[in-house]
Amino acid sequence: MRGMADKAAATTAPSRIRPLPSWLLGRAAARGRSLVADALAGYGMKMWHHVVLAAVEDLEPVAQADLGRAVALDPKDLVGILNDLQEESLIVRAPDPEDRRKNAVSVTAAGRRRLEECTVAGDRANAELLAPLSPDERVRFLDMLRRISGAGLG
Repeated sequence: MRGMADKAAATTAPSRIRPLPSWLLGRAAARGRSLVADALAGYGMKMWHHVVLAAVEDLEPVAQADLGRAVALDPKDLVGILNDLQEESLIVRAPDPEDRRKNAVSVTAAGRRRLEECTVAGDRANAELLAPLSPDERVRFLDMLRRISGAGLG
């Protein structure tokens, strides 16, 4: 159903809007989010759960407050996501060795397996998104997106 709404929006946007790079990027981003969300749902994950789990793996052990800042997520929203991940035994929270008044978050073995599965699923979804492009076009497109967004790969 979501795909039909996306296609309808792509053809019904005003003619002055359709050629704008900002509108086109928004449409591409919406399609990409939809593809990835559907892929992650097959593993019982939502996009923010995947983002947080990946960030924990990168930063672990990480203080909960530092994790929230790293992913730019409101602390209340982060707590809900961490509760979900902990309920699934994908993360553990324990007193931070640096400051025992804080929680430090780490990924479990099950969390690493789920993260790997979700990474593969997300890669497939992104390959579907970029399928209309040749391999050389994909490389150039991603380079241009990094330059436009200011997001490097470091």
